[in-house]
Amino acid sequence: MCGRYAASRQPEDLVTIFDVQKWEPEETLAPDYNVAPTKQVHAILERPLKDADDPRPVRQLRALKWGLVPSWAKSPEGAARMINARAETVHEKPSFRRPFAARRCILPADGYFEWVTAAEERKLEEQGRKKRPRKQPYFVTPADGSVFAMAGLYEFWRDRTLPDDHPQAWWATCTVITTEAEKGPLGVAPAEGPGSLAEIHPRMPLMLTPDRWDAWLDPSRTDVEDLTALLAPPPEGLMRAYPVTTAVSNVRNNGPELLAELEAPEEGTLF
Repeated sequence: MCGRYAASRQPEDLVTIFDVQKWEPEETLAPDYNVAPTKQVHAILERPLKDADDPRPVRQLRALKWGLVPSWAKSPEGAARMINARAETVHEKPSFRRPFAARRCILPADGYFEWVTAAEERKLEEQGRKKRPRKQPYFVTPADGSVFAMAGLYEFWRDRTLPDDHPQAWWATCTVITTEAEKGPLGVAPAEGPGSLAEIHPRMPLMLTPDRWDAWLDPSRTDVEDLTALLAPPPEGLMRAYPVTTAVSNVRNNGPELLAELEAPEEGTLF
C-alpha cells in the first residue's frame, strides 16, 4: 500500500521535469516530508483549461486532496479509505473505473514510507506472547535520486449543499495506484534488514518510468486493454530502501530530517 510519502520538490522543478504547460502559483504547496491521507498534494494531469475556447488537453500542475471521492458519492466521508487503488482491479472497481478511463495523473514524490515488523516478532505478537513491538520505518526511493512518479487517478465531486459560486463547491481528489511489491533484490539495500521491497510490504506504489508518462496522462487513450498494459511494474533494481527515524510515525512531525538515513534500525524497533 501507500499510506505516507514525501514530496519536497519545488513546483518549478516539477514544471521542468514533466513539461508542464500550465501552473497556477496560488496552488503552490510547501515541501512536505510526511504526506498523509487527506492532505493537499501536487499532481500532474492533462485536461482542457477551464473556460478556454481550445478543447485540447493541457498538461497542468494542480493541487489535489489525497483520498478519492467518487463523483457519485453522497458525501466525502469515505475519502480517507480511497487513498489507494489496486492495479489488478482498478479497471473494474466502481470507484475507480471511470477515472481510470479518463482521469489519470502522476503524483510526484521523493519516495514513500513503509513500516516493517520482523517475521518472528510478528508471530509472537499474533500469539499474544509479546507486547506489540515498535515497527521500524523505511524510506523507499529511486536509487538514482530521480523523481518517484507514482501512477494516480483523480476525480471531481460536487458538494450539493453549497451554491455554485462557493469556493468549496467542487472537490478535486486523487488516489495512488499500487501493485505487488518487487521480490527481486533492491538496487541499494540497507546493511541490515530487508533485501527486497516485498520483505518490507507486499504492496508498493506503481512507479511510472519516463517512457510511460505521456501515454498515461493522455486522456484520449480510453481503451482498457491499452491502459492496463501501462500498469506493468517497472524493471526491478531501480529502488533503494533505508531505515529512518520513528519520528515519521507521527504525522505532526515534518521536515527533511525525516528522510535522513540511519546506520541501523533504531533501538527497540525491529529488523
